[in-house]
Amino acid sequence: MLRFVGLDVHKKVVQACFIDSKGKLLSQRRFPCFRDDLIRFGRTYLKKTDRVALEATTHCWEVAKVLKPFVARVVVSNPKATKAIAHAKVKTDKVDANILAELLRCDFLPTVWEPDEKTRELRSLTIHRTSMGQQRTAVKNRIHAILHQRLIQIPEGSLFSRENSRWLEDLELDPAGREALLSELRLLGSLSVEVEAADHQVILRAYEDPRIKLLMTAPGIDFGVASAVVAAYGDIHRFKTADQAASYLGLVPSTKQSADKCYHGPITKHGNSQARWMLTQAAQVVSRHPGPLGAFFRNLAARRTWNIAVLATARKLAVIIWHMLKHNEPYRYAEPATVKQKLGRLRARATGQNRKSTPRRSKASSSDTPDQKAPDGYRFASIPSLKEVLEAEGLPPQKPLSAGEQSIIDKLHMMDLVGRISTQQRKLRKA
Repeated sequence: MLRFVGLDVHKKVVQACFIDSKGKLLSQRRFPCFRDDLIRFGRTYLKKTDRVALEATTHCWEVAKVLKPFVARVVVSNPKATKAIAHAKVKTDKVDANILAELLRCDFLPTVWEPDEKTRELRSLTIHRTSMGQQRTAVKNRIHAILHQRLIQIPEGSLFSRENSRWLEDLELDPAGREALLSELRLLGSLSVEVEAADHQVILRAYEDPRIKLLMTAPGIDFGVASAVVAAYGDIHRFKTADQAASYLGLVPSTKQSADKCYHGPITKHGNSQARWMLTQAAQVVSRHPGPLGAFFRNLAARRTWNIAVLATARKLAVIIWHMLKHNEPYRYAEPATVKQKLGRLRARATGQNRKSTPRRSKASSSDTPDQKAPDGYRFASIPSLKEVLEAEGLPPQKPLSAGEQSIIDKLHMMDLVGRISTQQRKLRKA
């Protein structure tokens, strides 16, 4: 007999509801939500032909992993969509479990994509790294507050630089303020160690993942942002369009439409909040980029507001990221020196190898001027082309511009930029 099992999963308990193919209630069970109890429940009450449904929670994937060997299928549903479909005034654990079983029986359960083991691990690491960083920022803000409350002028530069940190340790304050400052400094030192350890774990996985290296060619995106976005998206091929990928991160405007009236409001903020926040941080760095993405930001900020430009650029970044991952193509207007620096820093922190050989440059390059001598105290530094940087890092090459893209670049007067990043350059620097 085919049975459908709905599980209302909580932190400590699980409510199970069994129904048959006609919707008849067979039985209900309540048991603790721990590994041994789940295994005992699977061995005692579940059959190989059963279908099981539960809502997405913090530990839903581990629950599903434990129960999968005992049943034919385990389905994890979207809790927001489930509540919209099965809204009930009488809400108990038994009612919720029964609704899940009924929706599964009718094949009307909105399911979520199940990430693989590596994606779940990367999600856990990036969330932990972000949490540690937020706690460290909170401690720094409290230290600033201690100084502001006592009208103490902060030295120039970063308050937490090596020199200013010594100034903080030797600062004379009232007893209560001194004790509070020393306590915060101890917390800051401990959290800095934890952030560095979390960074190292993310860096090791980022260095081995070609998708993260590919995304690091885009402006404003370093290993932290790239890792969070890759962890959120998982398999990029599950999104049919770039708009779906942007919508998954909640970067599209909310829409309310009825008859001939349509209202577009603020962004939906659905999906992975960590990746969405990181993309908005990256968008603010993009504002200084000389390419078309930076021009888009600056034009929109001049016409509207800074915040609108940030959100619109973050959405555009999500769309560009979908295209980069879908077609395995680096960002076309990346600054070669910046890409080389970011990938070199990642390699150095992951392997300790500071340098990576670049392809031998052609002697017939248009940027070579062997007869030109640098002034006294200066030297010429050679900057490789974007093609050379990508080749040295083992990334796929750029694809030629399409006719439409060529037209847009002409309108933006950025052909000089395209030519500069496509050839080797020499820059005058101090010796």
